[in-house]
Amino acid sequence: MLRLTITTPDRSMFSGDVDSVSLPTPAGEITVLPHHIPLISIIAAGTVTIRTKEGEQLLAVSRGVVEVDGMTLSVLVDTADRADELEEATILKAKEDAEKLRNARQGDREGLAEANAILSRELARLQVVRRRHGSRRSPSSGTDHGA
Repeated sequence: MLRLTITTPDRSMFSGDVDSVSLPTPAGEITVLPHHIPLISIIAAGTVTIRTKEGEQLLAVSRGVVEVDGMTLSVLVDTADRADELEEATILKAKEDAEKLRNARQGDREGLAEANAILSRELARLQVVRRRHGSRRSPSSGTDHGA
């Protein structure tokens, strides 16, 4: 068993024993199992999959860091949302707003970086809510390719 904590500046999202955790990094997804080598890595916006004896839990996270030390795993992220807290219509509206903001800030490097971070967060949320519902829609287009 691994001891996992996931924390945001606003709240503790998860604290408990898990069998494994899959995390998004800039280099791709990693899965941490008990007795993993020590590791510190950046977390990219995406899906965190927590596996326990009871099943899987999905979280949409934005950027952050992870530290693995033997049997403990600490994840610090800017934002994290449980799949059951998310509503697709709200996310699609926020995604649209982020795309407009990104287009408006093309000449402003800092503004563009902020807009891209917001858009990445919304795409991660959309991916989690659609995965929870078993949808085959593309997170970037908002269209249904499976029906």
